[in-house]
Amino acid sequence: MNWLEHRVPPPLVAILFAGLMWLISPQAATAGWHLGAAIAVLLMGAAVCLAGVLSFRHASTTVNPLRPETASALVSSGIYRHTRNPMYLGFAIALVAWAFYLASPTALLGVVGFVLYMNRFQIAPEERALVSLFRGEFLVYKAHVRRWL
Repeated sequence: MNWLEHRVPPPLVAILFAGLMWLISPQAATAGWHLGAAIAVLLMGAAVCLAGVLSFRHASTTVNPLRPETASALVSSGIYRHTRNPMYLGFAIALVAWAFYLASPTALLGVVGFVLYMNRFQIAPEERALVSLFRGEFLVYKAHVRRWL
């Protein structure tokens, strides 16, 4: 299954898992606390993701998750002081929002699936590339900052 490493763009992975969540869920909620919670959590996920993108832009390094070997800087400031993967965390939070909208605890399995997929096929290969590029600096960062939260 190594052929899946860095093959599917993370936003597409999130969309695919959102579709799976919809398939395993009953009818979506259209009113009530589910909708309000979904909107609030979605905004939080978008903010976390955007903070990651802005930190990368500020450091003038690539945001392309399919080519981690082209990174020109190890970003460890801003939101990266709290999570090594804020963009993926933002997608996961957005999927939690989707589960709230679907009003389906079962849909949360999609969030778990997304996290497992990202850990195996996106983050692990990225971290190998970062060790190759930044060696000890990345290992120190990795020892002090969690992968997700």
